[in-house]
Amino acid sequence: ETGTFMGGSALYIADIMESIGHGRIITIDIEHKERPKHPRIEYLKGFSTDVEIHLKKDKEIMVILDSDHSKANVLNEIKRFAPLVSKGQYLIVEDTNINGHPALPEFGDGPMEAVKEFMESFKGHSMPDFKVDRSMEKFLLTFNPEGFLRKI
Repeated sequence: ETGTFMGGSALYIADIMESIGHGRIITIDIEHKERPKHPRIEYLKGFSTDVEIHLKKDKEIMVILDSDHSKANVLNEIKRFAPLVSKGQYLIVEDTNINGHPALPEFGDGPMEAVKEFMESFKGHSMPDFKVDRSMEKFLLTFNPEGFLRKI
């Protein structure tokens, strides 16, 4: 997870992992703050595109991007973390609703524009690496429209 902030999402995910008996969350933020402690959470300090992360490739890996929402940063994060996502798992780009999709029309290019550019890179390929999974928006209410990218 990028963009730890206060650690609420990390704690929520760690509690789910605890209930199913496996998994860990690595969460990255530029600020060091007091955050909830949990044996399944590892907090890293730094920029998401710079921090060195050690992952075992034999594990299932999912990524959630929720840090700086500028298009440039989100696109850099997508390019950095997409190769780590395991087949069948998700790269979730948070807050694709901003910049008029439909919220905060004055924001400027952000997560949605980064997703669109990333997905455009697969045009013309017979087998794209990722597919937007709109089924994750089953209740038609999400902060992440077109932001659930499933590795295929």
